[in-house]
Amino acid sequence: MTVDRRVLVAGVGNIFFGDDGFGPEVLRGVAARSLPPGVRAVDFGIRGTHLAYELLDGWGALLLVDAVPNRGAPGALSAVEVQADSVPAAPLDAHSMDPGAVFASLHALGGALPRTVVLGCQVENTEEGIGLSAPVQAAVGPAVDAVFDVVDQLLNVGAALQAEGKEG
Repeated sequence: MTVDRRVLVAGVGNIFFGDDGFGPEVLRGVAARSLPPGVRAVDFGIRGTHLAYELLDGWGALLLVDAVPNRGAPGALSAVEVQADSVPAAPLDAHSMDPGAVFASLHALGGALPRTVVLGCQVENTEEGIGLSAPVQAAVGPAVDAVFDVVDQLLNVGAALQAEGKEG
């Protein structure tokens, strides 16, 4: 039994709404470094449907980098694993980049959510305008480092599952 050890790192967010551009900014930092084999990093911006279709390719894991509201002090980072059974079923939504809508669209397209971790940063400002607030900008470097840490963990879990002959 083959376990897919490929990891998709997806940055999401709208750069025209302040701190919502956190995901794309982190992906710029990730692109400046070398990723391990089998890892692909893509700035999906606000293209939620594109991300849902990409996930139909059968990735072993997904690391979603996004801005999160109302989860702590601005600039605070958190990594949370998404439980596939907690994703609600919903119709395909071609106009939403909300991670829940992307996951529901994936389900509506007949796909299954791979092991998924969301690396989020608490926003300070999502008003119209380009540029991150000072606390969110300060979190970009640590978030880039966190991406590589989480990717290593996801690859190690995939390797362990493959060694045990289990699906991931």
